[in-house]
Amino acid sequence: MPLAALCAALLAAGAARAETTLTVYTALEADQLKAYQAGFEAEHPDVKIRWVRDSTGIVTAKLLAEKAAPQADVVMGVAASSLLLLDKEGMLLPYAPKGVDKLAPRYVDSANPPAWVGMDVWGATICFNTVEAAKLGIKKPESWRDLLKPEYKGRIVMPNPASSGTGYFDVSAWLQTFGEKDGWAYMDKLHDNIAQYTHSGSKPCKQAAAGEFPVGIAFEYRGAKLKNEGAPIDLVFPREGLGWDVEATAVMKGSKNLEAARKLADWSASKQANELYEKNFAIVAYPGVAKPNAHIPANYEQLLVKQDLKWAAANRERILAEWTRRYDGKSEPKK
Repeated sequence: MPLAALCAALLAAGAARAETTLTVYTALEADQLKAYQAGFEAEHPDVKIRWVRDSTGIVTAKLLAEKAAPQADVVMGVAASSLLLLDKEGMLLPYAPKGVDKLAPRYVDSANPPAWVGMDVWGATICFNTVEAAKLGIKKPESWRDLLKPEYKGRIVMPNPASSGTGYFDVSAWLQTFGEKDGWAYMDKLHDNIAQYTHSGSKPCKQAAAGEFPVGIAFEYRGAKLKNEGAPIDLVFPREGLGWDVEATAVMKGSKNLEAARKLADWSASKQANELYEKNFAIVAYPGVAKPNAHIPANYEQLLVKQDLKWAAANRERILAEWTRRYDGKSEPKK
């Protein structure tokens, strides 16, 4: 083999060996992963992402179970309330990504350096199938309390908070907004009208869009996307306020690919990444990037309740145990 060809072959082999595979645990929607991965790998072709995806509660439980021997390098697109729990367990490696100072402080961990950095906000909405509702003669709800009316009995689906981040921020927001006693009393009455608790936060809106149930408690991104695709649904933003959480990124302590993990954290906080998040969410961490969405109110951020994410994280185990004791009988079977 000529010397030049030999050198090229050795360089190619070295490049192949230098490629890093980054294991990233995520609760991002499956239809978001491809664009985010392509955006990151275009800037860092030496790093390849291997996603491990599931609903928020399942990802959180998996990470906690692996505490003694972490398998993930990075957690990306997981609720900040879950990351606060992991941080309390000493599982996150604090890191200030490049440009983190440009992000809205409200959506970044207050510690210095931060244990997690926000990407976007996702919040509650009710997906209401206008066609099915007209057949059944039921009116569009305007508030959370409207869902307690007898006409909705057996016609509402919502996410199980033990597996879904959307379900958990609904429950924690009701407890914080109504107070614990009245919050549980509200959920007792709502439970009477629930047909099923799903394990996915987006599934209730998909079911409403398909006409399986007229009312699905879900989140705004999925509802707006389905409505934009022609689904016969209206999005309802209850007047008492909307539960919400922050999808965030964190580096796992014990990562064997720390340099690559920090590259992904840097990219996740960048304006370029936030421009991709904006295609899915009404609120992103980088100010000035979000654009109006025809199906989401311009004042959406003002509709969010005063959600204390630290309280939601600290009380998660207690709340889920109580919720499961009271309501789990209507949960869809686990896979």
